[in-house]
Amino acid sequence: MTALSLVTVASPAPANSTVDGVWRTDGYRQLIEVAAGKLTTYDVTAVSCLPGSVTGTGDGTTFATDEGLVATVRRRGADRATLSFDGDLGTRSLQRVPGGLPAQCGTRPPSDALSTFDVFWHTFAENYPFFAAKGVDWPAEGAAARREVAAHPERLADVLCGLSTPLHDAHVGLFTPDRRCTSARAGTPDPTATIPRAVAVADANLGVPVQRWADGAISYADLPGGTGYLRITGFEGYTDTFAGDQAVLGKALDEIFTADRVAALHGLILDLRVNGGGADPLGLQVAARLTDVPHFAYAKRARNAPADPARFTAAQPFFVSPAAGPRYTGPLAVLIGNLDASAGETFAQALLNRRPRPVLIGQPTQGVYSDIMERALPAPGWKVDLPNEEYLDPRGRTYDGTGIAPDTPVPVFAPEDLATGHDPALSTARQLLG
Repeated sequence: MTALSLVTVASPAPANSTVDGVWRTDGYRQLIEVAAGKLTTYDVTAVSCLPGSVTGTGDGTTFATDEGLVATVRRRGADRATLSFDGDLGTRSLQRVPGGLPAQCGTRPPSDALSTFDVFWHTFAENYPFFAAKGVDWPAEGAAARREVAAHPERLADVLCGLSTPLHDAHVGLFTPDRRCTSARAGTPDPTATIPRAVAVADANLGVPVQRWADGAISYADLPGGTGYLRITGFEGYTDTFAGDQAVLGKALDEIFTADRVAALHGLILDLRVNGGGADPLGLQVAARLTDVPHFAYAKRARNAPADPARFTAAQPFFVSPAAGPRYTGPLAVLIGNLDASAGETFAQALLNRRPRPVLIGQPTQGVYSDIMERALPAPGWKVDLPNEEYLDPRGRTYDGTGIAPDTPVPVFAPEDLATGHDPALSTARQLLG
């Protein structure tokens, strides 16, 4: 891949004019309707237009959504605007749609098996960026699968699950009223069975008291010899809103990164091995406590051509800026593994250009970075999740699929280690930092 050409995002213009009307996103395959203080999304494919999962009410420019986020629409001219969410990074470019919503958006498509299949197939065909990387011929696989659905409509869920499983993408999922079909990368352990035991083993190996915030999602311990241990198991769910999560995290970081502690620390272990993700801005909020110098985190872009998986929106770069309060800038060891996913991985990626560079210990991360698109299907109660974005390093590379590799490979929560209470990755980090 050629080197990435970074595009600076312009500062938002004052929100002093109406944005009522219908807007089409660049990428994301959505229509946004703003009218009478209400924001409504519609998800479109070549064969459908269905109500989206995000709605909000507000003052005509800023909207509190049903997902606990705040959406903001700002005019950039007569026919252009931007859409942003406080829990996501970047802005989405909007183009006004003359004449209002297409008639197709007011008519729900049939909910039979073939209609549901077609919306499912087109949703992936027009948005998913990684077919080539995953070695999946989506048109050929889709044609065979559609023939099976036509012959056996009662097998629709089995067919759709079989169609998406070979992607081995933890951000892909089919959900029906009585079924959940997901397929993480091969070798990924069951999180519900592994994480509680993994946390217990890690804590036992620390051998010192552990402080906790956000119902245990954030943990810290001072270890002998001037080393600190910080574990973050996720970047969401501390409260019911992103703003609340941001405040809880900020309070925890203030209590962890005190001036006295930062001055005394000789090394810090950052444990991301069971970080299942959440909101990317929260990862950058933590990274800001780990540097005195601004540095590049990653650039984000979305697929934006239904017929061409290689076309994307302009990449928006994001940077780690030093926090205003006390910061730790010394040696850093980051523990990673295949349960480190999504925003947990973008956080790890945001640290790669830190100086001094952290040492990564463990196993490759899961390899899923994009925000998840949630799309309804025509069959009642059916929906599908999928990614449509890439997070790029300064050379324009993405770690999707492969994950971020460790500098020092060490088993992470192997069954025999969990059974015996050993934590070789943590031991390696402690030895490294002395």
